[in-house]
Amino acid sequence: MRANEQRDYYEVLGVTRDADQKVIKNAFRDLAMKYHPDRNKSPDAEARFKEIAEAYAILSDPKKRADYDARGFAGVAGFSTEDLFSGIDFGDIFGDAGFGFAWAGGGLFGDLFGRHRRARGPAKGSDLEVRLVIPLEKVNTGGEETVRFSRPVSCPECHGSGAKAGTEPRPCEACKGSGRKVITHQEKKDQGSVSFQQITSCPVCHGQGTFIDHPCKTCKGVGQIEQEDNLKVTIPAGVEEGTALRIPGHGLPSPAGGPPGDLYVLVRSQPDPRFERHGADLWRAETIEVADAVLGCELKVPTLEGSVEVKVPAGSQPDEVLRLKNKGLPVFGANMRGDLNIRLLIHIPEHLSAEEKSLYEQLAGINKETKRHWWKQSH
Repeated sequence: MRANEQRDYYEVLGVTRDADQKVIKNAFRDLAMKYHPDRNKSPDAEARFKEIAEAYAILSDPKKRADYDARGFAGVAGFSTEDLFSGIDFGDIFGDAGFGFAWAGGGLFGDLFGRHRRARGPAKGSDLEVRLVIPLEKVNTGGEETVRFSRPVSCPECHGSGAKAGTEPRPCEACKGSGRKVITHQEKKDQGSVSFQQITSCPVCHGQGTFIDHPCKTCKGVGQIEQEDNLKVTIPAGVEEGTALRIPGHGLPSPAGGPPGDLYVLVRSQPDPRFERHGADLWRAETIEVADAVLGCELKVPTLEGSVEVKVPAGSQPDEVLRLKNKGLPVFGANMRGDLNIRLLIHIPEHLSAEEKSLYEQLAGINKETKRHWWKQSH
């Protein structure tokens, strides 16, 4: 459903990230009317309309929007067309516009997106989450990283049965292979009798339904082995803190023979002694001497692309911030960068030499004389 290169949903609708539902709804209505294939015959109108509709489907749903804000596209991956559009009242949005707006099961959205329904079959395996810590340089440039993790996979020797090659698990005679024990009893009521059933795990096979007389030597009858995986993942430039990258099919195996779950790579930035990261902005503290704060000076400060010279203006105050525009990290999903902010700390000397003390005393005397002169002039 999605193109290989996606635009930020807020950008698609032309709204800010803090836009309320009314603003989002109005933006969608205006754009959808403009690019509706029945009205707009340009070659890219249908693709544009799909993009607009998908963005609205995510941002109009509070939970989907929260997942998208927290994890980006990975947070809203895997939805069918019905999942996206079934809860939207297009009649309320478009009224008597005269177009074939309909929910995903039919009409316009069914035709454009296809009638995707969840496939029936064995349940997929559970998802697996691993943490990947990357340096700020990798956040800055993006690129490939190798994720190392272990996960259980179906035993290649017995193909998950747990039984030695050439043999099969034996059904439990007590429960006939169901793994359950059913106890039925009747209670008499005023108008007849009522049957009750109590279902518990089979006490003989402990709910397994089978016995393995000849276990597989590779997996010791478990049916799974632990596998070490090295997987290369692509890190987008400016990836946000805590973003989960979804890798389909690399999660845990399905116990019912269905497809495996997905792997989610949780990206964290590595602590860096040079900077503190706040979104796309970087912060750094620099300590200067009192004289440098008064007279001004030049500082050599590190950036992610090398050191630069920064001019500290004369008369700089404690905690004053010097901003180096576009010297931060890329803003994820946008063609812009954050800033590097330098917070100035003023070093007050604790121990003075005789010469230094004399000079400070002279300065203090000058300051007193200046204040006395100002007082006389103003009074």
